[in-house]
Amino acid sequence: MLANREDQVFLVLSLVIGALVGLVVVAMIELTERLGMRLYPVGSAAWRRVLIPIGGSLALGFLLVRFFPFARGTAIPQTKAAVQTRGGYISLRTVLVKFFCTAASLACGIPLGPEGPSAQIGAGMASVIGRRLGLKPEKVRALLPVGAAAAIAAAFNTPMAAVLFALEEIMGDLNAPILGSVVLASATSWMMLRLMLGNNPLFHVPRYTLAHSSEFAIYAVLGIVGGVVSAAFTRFLLYLRVQFLSLPKKTVWWHPVVGGVVAGLMGWAVPQTLGVGYGYIGDALNGRMVLKIMLLLVLLKFFAVTIAYASGNVGGILGPVIFLGAMVGGSVGSIAHLLLPGHTATAGAYALVGMGALFAGIIRAPMTSVVMVFELTRDYEVIVPLMIANLLSLFIATWLQKMPIYEGLAQLDGIHLPKHGQRDEETHGRLVAALVHPAAETVDGAATVAESAERAKRSGMQSWPVVRDGVLTGVVTREALEQAVERGEGAMAVQKLLPTHEFPHVHPDHPLYVALERMSRTGLNQLPVMERDDANRLTGVVTMHDVLAAYGVSDSAAL
Repeated sequence: MLANREDQVFLVLSLVIGALVGLVVVAMIELTERLGMRLYPVGSAAWRRVLIPIGGSLALGFLLVRFFPFARGTAIPQTKAAVQTRGGYISLRTVLVKFFCTAASLACGIPLGPEGPSAQIGAGMASVIGRRLGLKPEKVRALLPVGAAAAIAAAFNTPMAAVLFALEEIMGDLNAPILGSVVLASATSWMMLRLMLGNNPLFHVPRYTLAHSSEFAIYAVLGIVGGVVSAAFTRFLLYLRVQFLSLPKKTVWWHPVVGGVVAGLMGWAVPQTLGVGYGYIGDALNGRMVLKIMLLLVLLKFFAVTIAYASGNVGGILGPVIFLGAMVGGSVGSIAHLLLPGHTATAGAYALVGMGALFAGIIRAPMTSVVMVFELTRDYEVIVPLMIANLLSLFIATWLQKMPIYEGLAQLDGIHLPKHGQRDEETHGRLVAALVHPAAETVDGAATVAESAERAKRSGMQSWPVVRDGVLTGVVTREALEQAVERGEGAMAVQKLLPTHEFPHVHPDHPLYVALERMSRTGLNQLPVMERDDANRLTGVVTMHDVLAAYGVSDSAAL
């Protein structure tokens, strides 16, 4: 047991985690590449580009539904949930399954990336090691961003950007006290990557030069375009995810096949759309890609990535975001160079800045974006154009799409994370957890409106949680049921009365005043209570009567 010496061993443990995570990420890179070469040997027939993504997504879809439902998606929201709500717990099974499923998915040509899953793998390894050593839960929790940073450093070959990403996105706090451990693990992982795979950058980038001061205006235009594309990407991905989640539960196993079919058909016509496409990013950065191809790839990759992710395939969006950014930037740069050949640099410089602009607009991590591009180029002159494009992209994307992509995906996956600073506020005063009790009545989402309205007449309640296939899907009121019957919609399923996936609710760690405020705003006399890391499961309900009684106010009519 090392419980009494945690502070002394923490930095040493960061070194060990960095080294181990670096080796595991290198192993996943090698496994993905070797498996991919077997599936797509040089000179192979075009039919492989169609059938392999479809067959791979079909097989993985079955495995994900039957055995590994926790392995879907990018894993960044799940990692954040483990840090903020699960006491740092990530199982060894999650690490192993994420490793092999991600490698298999990417090797089959699914157009997603390895970086998000790598972050969960690294954080999971740190969690397993910390728990096996008997560390206190708060120390185990602090190890997760250490492992995540080590994984991102090895996957992206950018150790400084990995540190910022772990603090900015995973922790949500650039001033986190674990900064030293995160830096140490990131540097150690990066050294293991160099030791195993050589001193090769992720992209070979030519030196950047500013051809004319008027280029700053073109970089501003690139930032605006990047912001629009970022907002469209986020909105469309979240929209598609809602559509897939609204389908019957028995169809879940074939959802990934939709992404596989789209990837296969696009890959048959344009092979550059398959996989994460780092090699083609390098072509754009070095000016070896023509404008028509870049514009085509922006369009095709946009739909391929969003459909592949929304349908439930394994993989992350960080790599595809970089790909889209390079193509958007290269397209803007090529057009600018055609119009103003004497006042603009080559398209490669714009592709580089475009990578950062879309990263800032979609991921909403502008500092990480700046440092990442700086690490790729090691050229200070790119910083000012990059900051201009990043700022405008972030502003436009935030204006057009309020919900950040990871927050939206987390909520759709049933994970409601507290906002920055909210947890400290919630430690004071009385909490909802003290008043939660089981729901006396619920409504089946598959039941008809007429049946539910008839039940409502015999009930003393005014609203009920709606549960479908064991999943909490919303709240329906007596008034809504009666109005639907009057409109002649009695034969319709109650589920169709629920407009969106958003509905009034509270979490156990909410203060009582939050519950009271939400009841007042919605006119409901009870709210469903659900855990932050599993918002699809009804924990219980809290009633207005109980909340008012806790404040010493009597309300005999609350129920």
